Amino acid sequence: MNTEQRIVILGAGYTGLLTAARLARRTRKLNVRITLVNPSPRFTERLRMHQIAAGQELADHRIADILTGTGVEFVQGSATSIDPEAQQVVVDDALTLPYDELVYALGSSTDTTLVPGVADHAWTLNDPRTAHLFAVQLNAIAARGGTVAICGGGLTGIEAAAEIADAHPGLRVTLISTGEPGAMMGDKARAYLHRTLDRLGVTRETGQAVTKVLPDAVELADGTLVPADLTLWTAGVRVSPLAAQSGIETDVRGLIVVDETLRSLSHPNIHAIGDAAAIRMPWGRIHGTCQSGLPTAAYTADTIARRLRGKTVRPFRFGYFHQPVSLGRRDGVIQFTKSDDTPGRFYLTGRLAATYKESVSASPVPVFRFSRRMNVPIKLKAGRPALTCAVQPEPGLGA
Repeated sequence: MNTEQRIVILGAGYTGLLTAARLARRTRKLNVRITLVNPSPRFTERLRMHQIAAGQELADHRIADILTGTGVEFVQGSATSIDPEAQQVVVDDALTLPYDELVYALGSSTDTTLVPGVADHAWTLNDPRTAHLFAVQLNAIAARGGTVAICGGGLTGIEAAAEIADAHPGLRVTLISTGEPGAMMGDKARAYLHRTLDRLGVTRETGQAVTKVLPDAVELADGTLVPADLTLWTAGVRVSPLAAQSGIETDVRGLIVVDETLRSLSHPNIHAIGDAAAIRMPWGRIHGTCQSGLPTAAYTADTIARRLRGKTVRPFRFGYFHQPVSLGRRDGVIQFTKSDDTPGRFYLTGRLAATYKESVSASPVPVFRFSRRMNVPIKLKAGRPALTCAVQPEPGLGA
């Protein structure tokens, strides 16, 4: 391959950063130029945002430092337009980046448009700065025994409620959700989850949708007002409208429609990964998590490298493995799952589960760094053990 191949990656979250580091390693002997575009110079550990919200300080991971030695060009800025026909991306309405292959890894964020008052009166965990400002406000109301409402009974809401209650015992914490928190878990794991929330003093309001967020309360569908000095919104997700606005085929949610190798159906030289892609497996639709996102990144890096060498590629296959939930710094519950994310027989609780979850949260950055120097195997298995990620050298593993 004599002609330089230009590969542009949009987004440096978990998926974009792994794609960049792994692809640089896989193509080190090829004539390839890789450019990574991201608005922030720092990597955001979204798995730990609830820890920031509770007042904890996290490590500062600079994207340029993580990519040291890879040859990847980092451009700080936001992609403002994509021209799939001209094969170019415009950054901040100023810089034009031509590409031969584009990796779309812009992820998702909490949707604040669904309920009146959310955008004006609720906080989110969309970025570290907002989470830190929330923590500052939280400290102030905790000092006077105030109230905080967390809206959303998914994993993020559960972890935020437990983390905040654990860090601020005098605070009154209410978790609001339409369904039962932990409904995706098996009976025993879910029972442990609720016992722990009881121990931490977290009140649950379930079965009622939120109809409005007020400056000092959350209004439910039956008219109940839940007092809240602070409201944290973790319900609902949205993706960037950039793909749809650029004429790339998307579904009703704005996710890029992809084939079995994660390439856009409308533009095959665009690869969509993580939360930005509408991916279906034989057992159903993949939902956005780091657990499913990292395999899409590893797969895409490998398949791009293989195609550049003229090799064939296999379809993407993935199955879920676990639902890891931290319940403060010293407790947790891990529900092991079947491929379709339904609960399996086994689960972990207590300090062992907390240690397990911490290892999950801590693993991506070392994986990025190891991927600069060696082929880190991220093994996918369509079956009950859905994902194993081992950080170890695998000599002789070709692209």
